[in-house]
Amino acid sequence: MTPYLLAVDNGSQSTKVTIFDARGRAVASARRPLKPYDTSVPGRAVHPGDDIWESIKDACRAALARFSGDPAGIAAVGLCTIRFCRALLAADGTLTEPVLSWMDERVSRPYVPANPKTRYVTTSSGYITHRLTGQFTDAAANYQGVWPIDQDTATWSGDPAAYVRTGMPRDMLFDLVPPGGRLGQVTAAAARATGIPAGLPVYATANDKAVEALGSGLGEGTVLLSLGTYIAAMTTGPSARSADDSYWVNFAARPGKYLYESTGIRRGMWMVSWYRGVLEGSPGDETHLEDTLNAQASRLAPGSNGLLTLPDWLAPGHAAWRRGALLGFDGSQGRAHIYRSILEGIALTMANNTAAMEKALGCRLSPVLVSGGGSRSDLMMQIVADVFDRPARRTTVPDAAGLGAAICAAVGHGIYPDWDQATAAMVAPGHQFTTDAPAVRAYQQVNKIYAGLTSVTDPLFRSMADALQGLKRA
Repeated sequence: MTPYLLAVDNGSQSTKVTIFDARGRAVASARRPLKPYDTSVPGRAVHPGDDIWESIKDACRAALARFSGDPAGIAAVGLCTIRFCRALLAADGTLTEPVLSWMDERVSRPYVPANPKTRYVTTSSGYITHRLTGQFTDAAANYQGVWPIDQDTATWSGDPAAYVRTGMPRDMLFDLVPPGGRLGQVTAAAARATGIPAGLPVYATANDKAVEALGSGLGEGTVLLSLGTYIAAMTTGPSARSADDSYWVNFAARPGKYLYESTGIRRGMWMVSWYRGVLEGSPGDETHLEDTLNAQASRLAPGSNGLLTLPDWLAPGHAAWRRGALLGFDGSQGRAHIYRSILEGIALTMANNTAAMEKALGCRLSPVLVSGGGSRSDLMMQIVADVFDRPARRTTVPDAAGLGAAICAAVGHGIYPDWDQATAAMVAPGHQFTTDAPAVRAYQQVNKIYAGLTSVTDPLFRSMADALQGLKRA
């Protein structure tokens, strides 16, 4: 019997559950949206109620209902959830408060006890692991930020001071499992809730960006541009330390490997959705409008007739006063120019961020693998190829993180003997976009202005921020 793998990919906006065969082909899938974050308390952003578990539960049931094969043929589960979350649990593994999202200020600070019922501090994957298996185990490679973890060994720190600095005693923390390691097996209660057969083994993955990179086929010497809500450029390497601040290091989805991640764009492809929302006349027009904008913008020359977009619709952490901007209107541009300019602003920003990372690493990364919702646009793919001046290759599955989770389960379950063979068998190369020489030259000229644009706009945005603060105090 051909083994199947059930992959859970819980992202920042939705949960996707996909059933893959052993060759990486998706045979059934379902998606369930997450509720908007509860931001009613300043500085806090939590997943309301038990939203993450509810979305996973519903998506599992929907995917299994669409699966035409025998559920007995599903061999294992791969679990991937949102990174940088913090879950506070009682002794029985239930939540003592809603899961803290990556945007909650508390996740960037040491844990401070606030509820006497809290017995464990874990990640979103630790919480979901317990819901599925009843075990207090978690994926080691999903621990980034304020945790007492040893970056070199991916184990809890041997330094007692680390537990004091983070406010997390060892006995409040789950046991750690490497990517491809077994977290536990689906309990009868979880089977009733999700429809997943009881007894199936559940395997660890990593943080969601690392799992996406694995499912995209990212290896050393190439770069992945992840065009999602948060946009980042990534590559992999052997060091747990970054050479400078042009990139940061977190765990990869393969044991002993690390993911190097450039400076990113915090509301990346969300900007495109925002702009479409500004233009939409009525519900249901979204697909038609997107197709129309892509067709119209494809006929425009590189540079959008002098219109430049700074894509800081949500300011970066190191420059909280910064804002997004559309610069260069002269009355000749229409809605397609704005649309293309937004795409070009994303590509130019990320090409410059990637160049800084390449300089620190001392190498050129090629080709550019492109994943996420933005990769579905042929226009965006061509812009990326021309701005980066290298081939851009689209990932073949709409859910690369889901495929990465399936690869982790395939290796952990012994379907493939090692990571290289699993990746070679399950990740198919996608369509590659080659560069257009005139467009490359045009973007090089545009970037001579664009690369220094924030040095001009930053003083303005600082002044605006000060003025707004003054108005609030008045």
